Amino acid sequence: MEIGVMFWAGRHEMAGIRSLGVECGQLGIRGGIALTPAFVEQWRSALDGFRLATVVCAFEGESYADIPTVKQTVGFIPQSTRAAREARTREVSDFAAQLGVGGIACHIGFVPDDRSDGDYIAVRDTVRRICDHAAANGQTFALETGQEPADVLLRFLDDTGRGNLKINFDPANMILYGTGDPIEALEMLAPHVVSVHAKDGDWPPRSSTGALGRERRLGEGAVGIGRFVETLKRIGYAGTVNIEREGADRDQWTQDVRAAAALLRRLAG
Repeated sequence: MEIGVMFWAGRHEMAGIRSLGVECGQLGIRGGIALTPAFVEQWRSALDGFRLATVVCAFEGESYADIPTVKQTVGFIPQSTRAAREARTREVSDFAAQLGVGGIACHIGFVPDDRSDGDYIAVRDTVRRICDHAAANGQTFALETGQEPADVLLRFLDDTGRGNLKINFDPANMILYGTGDPIEALEMLAPHVVSVHAKDGDWPPRSSTGALGRERRLGEGAVGIGRFVETLKRIGYAGTVNIEREGADRDQWTQDVRAAAALLRRLAG
């Protein structure tokens, strides 16, 4: 396991990322960023030996305010933006390929439980087309965990039927969305996991229907990060463990990521 960091173009600069003492990670591309040849060259120059495991795609109009809002705005579920978001994901795949990155990832949104649901079928077919595009670029396409239980995600992978469709496993998201124990989910999904987030959080409050749980500094939430790292070792995971810290200003983000890296190094032993 190699410790890396999840960071975003337009928010984080490579000088600050390198100062954390990491040499790999995941680059997030938000909607609205023009992926021009100049932008590609800017990142090719900035990376200069820093290894990207994944380029993560986010979309304009997404909101993570609460669970109902996530269901309405995130990923490929909203019909009005589905085609544009599929095209954007292909564009991000091409951007990643130009940087020599072998994987892309995103949240596809809440997958309906009913396999005959029109949105389930449409999202499945969208993901198939993205997988085929990514495969032509020599890439995997990873779905981030959290918005559905592990067994639903497994069934979706099976229904999609693409060998390069994988999982970016985020243990905190399982807790923040209240969808299952992250250790049990990791064990179930292990054969499909190609990338991992190191993030922590607390369960949603029982008194507030539709609320998300609260993200916490790594080691201070309900994930049980020591048990999580031990499980990664046990399943033979050999990819990057990418620290993700959301909802913090730049100074706090830097402090929390630096502390998380030190914690992971101790646990990885």
